[in-house]
Amino acid sequence: MIRSRILGALCILAFLLGETGCLFRTRTVETRTSTAKLENATRQQLVDYINSEASKIKTLNATVNIATSVGGERKGKVTEFEEIRGYILVRKPDMLRMIGLFPIVRNKAFDMVSDGDQFKLSIPAKNKFYVGHNEIIHPGGNPLEELRPQIIYNALLLPEIDPNNDIPVLEDGTEIIYDIKKKKTLEQPDYVIDIIHRSGKAWNLARKVVFDRANLSVHQQIIYDQNGSIATEATYQAYHDYNGFSFPDVVQINRPKEEYSIRLTVEKLVINEQLRDDQFALQQPIGSQLVNLDQPQPMAASNSTASPQPGDNPKK
Repeated sequence: MIRSRILGALCILAFLLGETGCLFRTRTVETRTSTAKLENATRQQLVDYINSEASKIKTLNATVNIATSVGGERKGKVTEFEEIRGYILVRKPDMLRMIGLFPIVRNKAFDMVSDGDQFKLSIPAKNKFYVGHNEIIHPGGNPLEELRPQIIYNALLLPEIDPNNDIPVLEDGTEIIYDIKKKKTLEQPDYVIDIIHRSGKAWNLARKVVFDRANLSVHQQIIYDQNGSIATEATYQAYHDYNGFSFPDVVQINRPKEEYSIRLTVEKLVINEQLRDDQFALQQPIGSQLVNLDQPQPMAASNSTASPQPGDNPKK
């Protein structure tokens, strides 16, 4: 009896599905995946590429345009500052000097140096000279006080993967690209090398290096802090050949915690020329106020809306 009822119900269902179109419909799904030709590589090939490229560059001498913005969701607004001309010197293992010039008049807006551990920053317009460690000891909430030269250094140069202290892991990822011909955003597969670093007895995710599979160039580097939070997002675009060295002409540096970003656009670049020690020397100007950022700062300074691009003016 039960079996006959089940068979009857199935017959009715089959009849309805065959005779009516109101119980289902078919729709097309728009393709959202890029159809571009992709390059293939193994984990070891990508690791070897990172180490090879990292070992080639010893020094950088760059003329750049510097564009800065401050703010985001937490601040409720974004302030963009006028682009200025700048100069960057880099010498491995940790030396960096960066100078920014005011538009038109070309006076120094700021001058900062770092030896990898400590840094100095001179702001002539404010008559102040900042010193401190690259590791932030007393967060102040002021983007100027959170900016460290080592952030620029780490974004510009891709470190080698240390076989004794790093474990590289290959991840198949995807990124969103804009297809100019189709005039829409698409997903495109990429390669991600996750680098697990040993610090003492602990192992932590230190970096992610993202490869564009259209040409196997490094498209992005994500740097993590000791707590596993994103510290820096560096994006690389428009690679250019400089006498046999491949280097991006646009480096975008985002700091999500502090909510500021810096875009460096290369105008001129010389790689591996000899740089002297005195080119990384910065003395405190006579009469300037010394500010030690390793010490707690007054509340008025901490709540200031000063720019990480010292002395520059917001866009009108």
